[in-house]
Amino acid sequence: MPHTGDGFTYISTEQRPVTITLIDTRTEETFFKFEIPAGKQLTLNFLEGKGDDPVERPDRMVYAIFDAGKTTGRLTNQLTCPPASSRRIDYTIRATPEWREEPPEYGDRIDAVKGKPAWWTPQGGELPKQPKYYE
Repeated sequence: MPHTGDGFTYISTEQRPVTITLIDTRTEETFFKFEIPAGKQLTLNFLEGKGDDPVERPDRMVYAIFDAGKTTGRLTNQLTCPPASSRRIDYTIRATPEWREEPPEYGDRIDAVKGKPAWWTPQGGELPKQPKYYE
């Protein structure tokens, strides 16, 4: 049975978009909440005794957002947090479907709607005038 002392990776997909919420069980307050975008993953780990307050926040959580499926990488963000005995991870699935963000280079594809004439789009539009040899 996993507990909040281990490292975790949560993957969000189009059909299973995930929100991760960390709760301080002493006060039932949320101290971290992240809606993982579809196609991404949240990887986090807890470091015991690395916090800034020996009573309230004795541990430190390190985390990073990666593309889904990434198996290695540095956890470059950090947050001090309650001890393992006083924190809970809530895993919530949001309404589906939720589409992935299109990479910037996809806007230049020849089949992309961006930059197409009105008659090419799903909304439709006026066709261009045909050259005389088609009349």
